[in-house]
Amino acid sequence: QVQLVESGGGLVQAGGSLRLSCAASGSMFSGTAMGWYRQAPGKERELVARISSGGNAYYVDSVKGRFTIFRDLAKNTLYLQMNSLKPEDTAMYYCWRGTYWGQGTQVTVSS
Repeated sequence: QVQLVESGGGLVQAGGSLRLSCAASGSMFSGTAMGWYRQAPGKERELVARISSGGNAYYVDSVKGRFTIFRDLAKNTLYLQMNSLKPEDTAMYYCWRGTYWGQGTQVTVSS
C-alpha cells in the first residue's frame, strides 16, 4: 500500500514562492517515477513536473525556469519548489506515483 501526503500549499501574492512536499510511504520510492499534477477549476488535470527513477526532471513549458522538482530519498519525500508564482498557477496540486495519488494541496496566487 502506498500513501502520498502533500503539504505546503497556501495563499501567496504573485511573484512569491511556495515549496510543496509529498511524503511517500511504501516501498520502491527510489525505483519509480514521481511527479506533480495540478487541476484548476473547470480545467483538466495537467502534468506540471515529473522526475524519473534516475533523477531526470521534466517540466511543462509554462513552469520551466520557475519550478524545480527534487526528491530526498532518505526521507521518501518529493518536493516542488515554486518561484515567481503567477495567478495562473492557482490550482489544486497533486502528488503522483504510478497508480497512486495524494489528496491534493491548494495553491492560490493573488494578483
